[in-house]
Amino acid sequence: MSTRRAVVLGGTGGIGSAVARELLDASGRGGDDWRVEVVARRGGPAADALTAAGATFVPGDRRDAAVLRDLLRPGADLLVDTVGLTREDAAQLRPFLDDVGSTVFVSSNAVYVDEQGRHANSTDKPVFGGPVTELQPTVRAGDGDPTSRDGYGAAKVAAEQVLLDHGAPVTVLRPSKVYGTGIGRPREWFVVRRALDGRERILLADHGRGVDHTTAASGIASLVRLVADAPDRRILNVADDTAPSVLEIVRTIAGHLDHAFDEVLLDEEAPAFVGTTPWSSPTPFVLDTAAARSLGWEPPAFAVAVRPELDWLVETAHAVPADGDVPWAADPFWDRLFDYGPEDAALALLSLGQG
Repeated sequence: MSTRRAVVLGGTGGIGSAVARELLDASGRGGDDWRVEVVARRGGPAADALTAAGATFVPGDRRDAAVLRDLLRPGADLLVDTVGLTREDAAQLRPFLDDVGSTVFVSSNAVYVDEQGRHANSTDKPVFGGPVTELQPTVRAGDGDPTSRDGYGAAKVAAEQVLLDHGAPVTVLRPSKVYGTGIGRPREWFVVRRALDGRERILLADHGRGVDHTTAASGIASLVRLVADAPDRRILNVADDTAPSVLEIVRTIAGHLDHAFDEVLLDEEAPAFVGTTPWSSPTPFVLDTAAARSLGWEPPAFAVAVRPELDWLVETAHAVPADGDVPWAADPFWDRLFDYGPEDAALALLSLGQG
């Protein structure tokens, strides 16, 4: 049985750790023996867990040229970049691509634009005529602020182009609404916290019909393992087997937590922002994954793949001291999502209207 070497940049994050676990598990199932090296700026519980599972933790900054040189100069069978963002990030990898059997760059569905040039981070959301394929036009490559609404997708496109133009076997993955254990922005917390807070009613805008395709980190990991065995130069969408609606997502999470919500399905006359969720979308955004499936990849189902993350969210919340908060609470993404005042005011108005 051969031993192959994998280097995972951002290896302790939600996607990176899922990739590392997938490769280590494959070794345990009798496949090729993977020697997995995970790179991150600092250690912690995720690094400790991966080390215990057989990975090697390498402390270092993914953007440190010396770190990359030491890791990649000897060559690797698989390189996975889960944190690369800009043209410069991609350029740092170019000198080593010829010595890597298969390179995977994790991009985003935020690169896609509709006929009006609108993308996932636009104020006005895109309108697509159906599932989005890899041939859908993208935003123009750019070098602006990659943390801005318009700069993020442009930076990812620039990075994609640098890697694909090299000519080496690079697979670009474009996921949507990623979830999984250890993910930096666990959108499912929107429902989990409400259950933990004992909220009896949950308000959902647009009757909970919004659809914004979800992607399991475990699904990304299984696709990475597949393309490691079939290196090529390509772009692949990666998402769950079906795109659940907001209402389906809420019911799935609540069911796993054994928490019964009284669902209040709001219409267009509801107050602004009330009932808005991390998956709310005025028009469906669904990824076509036929290209990945043609390689033999089987996407997971949200209802099954989300369970480990939900257990992790609950365990993390229960471990937080009474005067503390969960690690992801400082993310401004959560601003207003847990302000129950407007929700209670809307519920009061609804009660008056029904009285």
